Amino acid sequence: MPKGLITFLLLAAIATASAQQSLALHFDGGSWWSHVKFLADDSLEGRDTGSEGLRKAEAYAVEQLEKAGCEPAGTHGFYQSIHFRQFQIDESKSSLELIYGTQSKHLSFSGDAYFSPRLTHASAAVSAPLVFVGYGLQIPEKSLDELAGLDLNGKIAVYLAGSPADIPSALAAHYQTIGERWRAFREAGAVGLITIPNPASMDVPWSRISANHNQPAMDLADPEFNETQGLDVGIVFNPAAAEPLFAGSGHTFADLAALAKDRKPLPHFGLETSLQAAASVASKNVTSDNVIAKLPGNDPSLKNEFVVLSAHVDHVGIGAPINGDRIYNGAMDNASGSAVVLDMAADLKAHPQALKRSVLFVLFTAEEKGLLGAKYFNAHPTVPHNSMVADINIDMFLPIAPLKVLRIQGLADSDLGDRAASVAKSLGVKAVPDPEPLRNLFIRSDQYYFIRHGIPSVIMDVFYAPGSPEQKPFKDWLTERYHAPSDDTNQPVDLKAAALYEEIVRRLLIGTADDSAAPQWKPDSFFRRYTDK
Repeated sequence: MPKGLITFLLLAAIATASAQQSLALHFDGGSWWSHVKFLADDSLEGRDTGSEGLRKAEAYAVEQLEKAGCEPAGTHGFYQSIHFRQFQIDESKSSLELIYGTQSKHLSFSGDAYFSPRLTHASAAVSAPLVFVGYGLQIPEKSLDELAGLDLNGKIAVYLAGSPADIPSALAAHYQTIGERWRAFREAGAVGLITIPNPASMDVPWSRISANHNQPAMDLADPEFNETQGLDVGIVFNPAAAEPLFAGSGHTFADLAALAKDRKPLPHFGLETSLQAAASVASKNVTSDNVIAKLPGNDPSLKNEFVVLSAHVDHVGIGAPINGDRIYNGAMDNASGSAVVLDMAADLKAHPQALKRSVLFVLFTAEEKGLLGAKYFNAHPTVPHNSMVADINIDMFLPIAPLKVLRIQGLADSDLGDRAASVAKSLGVKAVPDPEPLRNLFIRSDQYYFIRHGIPSVIMDVFYAPGSPEQKPFKDWLTERYHAPSDDTNQPVDLKAAALYEEIVRRLLIGTADDSAAPQWKPDSFFRRYTDK
């Protein structure tokens, strides 16, 4: 055989072996799915915050983390207790009336609009004019002030959820948080707000939203977390019933929604309508826990730093029946993410790595109540705040079809995003930033509060690109299973996709823990400012 051919074949064999090694996975989806099946079992009744079902789920998680050789890192063992206030509207003692001239329209809590219990004063009685404020955003970085020139003193601000197209998605999402929104409205003198969901970005149809509209809501009990001081009434309005709000204004909701679908600028104007609202809110105290464990690193100079792997373990509990089923199991949202955390801990024991940095495994409570477990943990961390160098958060990564494209939120904000994209590429997966800015995903899971405290973070999920064969099943999943009883273990799942996702997380986690340089914010990232706070 010619020498040149021998050399070629040898190099080809080495390249093939190298590729196979790089694609060798530590996971097959089996152990991940077994964790999901336990956490999403009917016996846990949907893992609502403060419920016995969630306590069972967390006890299971602690047992698995102990088996994996992790050490407790909570305030009492593996747990960090948090006090909440729970709120629920007594609709028999509450009412909403829309007033137009001498006419009034009674608003149905199921079909027209409903009170947000968390955003409504305990004994609210409000009669106030309405003002449409477009998207209702003040974004100094883009010289956008949709409240400029409007008289909101003593009035209720009405806004359509969304943002203009020239606002980057992470920036737009940040300023749509209730804390940022209400700060601007309060300073302008408003006494309440009406949110109209954007029909172009509603993950859940109104029929299902309405069915569970009066489920209890929660907030952190400690006054230090009160972001809505002065807010008398918060209301969510059905887009399909929103036209009467604009009677006599010279505008129609249909026209406004068409603009918002394409993220075009919206007009701002006083409405001819006003609202009379009377709410009775019952409240009680609730306690629930975060679960926190650590796997110590080995490097003398880096072992006191942590890479955080996080997910929320709570879901929404028991709700309105759909096809006779009242248990909202939360298999993909987010038993799936919690299962990755538990699987990762077990794998690091089965395949020991001499990690330089320590790993902090965190399972949050009350994510479904407004990211409250993560909000509390980041304000009162159980390890020194400046010891956490990165957070990899997992929430509903949705392995229901082959993993070809990975959406990485935070991709452009820190070099942690670059690392995640590089790992994905090495495994044959394309990485993309968030292509759906209307859904505000960047503020809708627990990584947001790590970011707010200056810690680089990413959240990654399987993405089904527009026009791909997988997109319709993905959209159907959101419509039919998201926050529904059918998000259970009787749904289709792609175990190979789950295993590949876990491998990406594993390599990112280990690479970040072992790199001598901690992840850094990029100079042009909006969130870089929080490193100084």
